[in-house]
Amino acid sequence: MTISPVDFASLLCSRLCHDLLSPVGALNNGLELLNDETDPDMRARCLELLNESARVSANKLKFFRLAFGAAGGFGERVDVREARQAVEGLLGDNKRLQLQWLIEEPELPKAAVKVLLNLALIAGDTLVRGGTVTIGVEESAETTEIVLRAEGPRLVLDPELRATLTDGANGAAITPRAAAAFLVNTIAAEAGGSVMVSDAVDGTLLFGAALPNR
Repeated sequence: MTISPVDFASLLCSRLCHDLLSPVGALNNGLELLNDETDPDMRARCLELLNESARVSANKLKFFRLAFGAAGGFGERVDVREARQAVEGLLGDNKRLQLQWLIEEPELPKAAVKVLLNLALIAGDTLVRGGTVTIGVEESAETTEIVLRAEGPRLVLDPELRATLTDGANGAAITPRAAAAFLVNTIAAEAGGSVMVSDAVDGTLLFGAALPNR
């Protein structure tokens, strides 16, 4: 099944709206409460909630801009510090998630960064009771290999996401929830690379991608 650029853009927009609805809605609710509240302590609490919601919204937007958009400029490589800050901001909003960053390269190909970020998004979502996401990359003259490990007391990977990561659309309709997985598969396929997802064993799930360097 081939997805048109317009349909895929619609999927990404739906995913973005879904993920931003909660923090932006909290901002709106907080402003309404603040407008009606006169107690100093409650107003201070409202301001704390507003600051938290604003921070979460900003972190999500920064992440999505780099993962889905044209952030990082129009060059072929991206500063790894941008990718790390984006992942830290996204995962850090969930107090039950921890990040282990094992990447030493100062720059990576833009395609590899987008695959890494989208896999990080998916890996974090699998840890429904919290845990640790470990990210590593090894770049050689021929290939950039990306590996993510999700570890936690309960791992849940939607079968649709697993199938989309490894097989793309494959004749099935793609939902907004699987937009990130489809993007990973598409980038890898266009580069002549591959995507791998392991079975969950002893509270550990591995995601991997290999992208040839052209």
